[in-house]
Amino acid sequence: MKRFRRFRSDFRNNEKIILRDFLAMERTTLANERTFFSYIRTSFYLIIAGIAFVKLEDFEPLSWVGYALFFISAFLLTFGIIRYQLLQKKLNRFYDDSEIEERFKTDKSKE
Repeated sequence: MKRFRRFRSDFRNNEKIILRDFLAMERTTLANERTFFSYIRTSFYLIIAGIAFVKLEDFEPLSWVGYALFFISAFLLTFGIIRYQLLQKKLNRFYDDSEIEERFKTDKSKE
């Protein structure tokens, strides 16, 4: 039972973080954005493939595949947006809860 408690979503960090931890959180934020952009890119590719199946005369019997690709693209984009927002909310809560040392705050304000 103890194993399951450490994976709860209401994790709170009340310790000061060091530079290594701060940089790891920045990398995680960038990875989250990169994953979100890959969801967008994949959904655009599926839209383009769907347009090809619908518009090309040679694929007229398979036009249903194009409409299915439109649906899959919309689903994938929605899933990517929701996943991005959930992880970003968790990261923001972790940032707010942790006591970031003043030197990290002043370094970011200079940029």
